[in-house]
Amino acid sequence: MSMQPNQMRTDLRRVRYLGSARSGTTGSAHMRLTSLALVPLTIGFVWLVLSLVGKPYDVALHTLSQPLPAIFLLLFILASVYHMQLGMRTIIEDYVHGEHAKDWSLAASLFFCFVVGIACVYAVMRLSFL
Repeated sequence: MSMQPNQMRTDLRRVRYLGSARSGTTGSAHMRLTSLALVPLTIGFVWLVLSLVGKPYDVALHTLSQPLPAIFLLLFILASVYHMQLGMRTIIEDYVHGEHAKDWSLAASLFFCFVVGIACVYAVMRLSFL
């Protein structure tokens, strides 16, 4: 198999038209970006939850119904769910080998992440509009 210096495909790949899909680093970049965003969001989330421990129900409800904590919780939820979906997609693509099983697993994972995200966003919105 001869490879020219400026060409990354082997002869067999060139014949089968199996070149780069040009999307190999997108998932990795998004995973790193969400990881970076989740560091301060997780610290803030833990701080918010710990500040509410032991408080009466009315105080916790009043705190969570304020706009800044609600926006913060929504950012944490959206970043977490998207990060979870990216991680599960990577795991499924790497370790599930059958085509049908992989497709169904990816669809189930996406559906699960969507349902969890919608349920969490609904809960925060319900709290913030009380």
